[in-house]
Amino acid sequence: MSESNVAKGNCLCKAVSVSMTSMNPHVAACHCNMCRKWGGGALLAVECSNDVSFSGEENIGVYQSSEWAERGFCKQCGSHLFYRFKQNCQYYIPAGIFDNEKELILEHQVFIDEKPEYYSFANKTKNMTGEEVFAQFAPPSAT
Repeated sequence: MSESNVAKGNCLCKAVSVSMTSMNPHVAACHCNMCRKWGGGALLAVECSNDVSFSGEENIGVYQSSEWAERGFCKQCGSHLFYRFKQNCQYYIPAGIFDNEKELILEHQVFIDEKPEYYSFANKTKNMTGEEVFAQFAPPSAT
């Protein structure tokens, strides 16, 4: 990312801003049922370290979506702000939030076995099934 790897963005109404100093420029598409219900389609997000900071925190709502993860949203406009693993505070932030989204690249897709037939992405990506995702990322008690 440019500007010494600083990434910045905000929700639709600008009540919440986000910034971080370390962001992976590779976008992941999550096709799990929960992400599709949350946003009406695949969640396109970037993996961010735990150095994420928010301003307008009083406008952030959090939904405990599983034993190991939570989802954040703006209470004012409803914009999705993050998916976060509770155990290590690892953030996945929707790609569209960032001001410098032109530098991002769709690199992999997860829960590919749950992707409905009515859409597909043209990019050649690394694909993982739900079972492969849980084997790699979920805490032992979650599987």
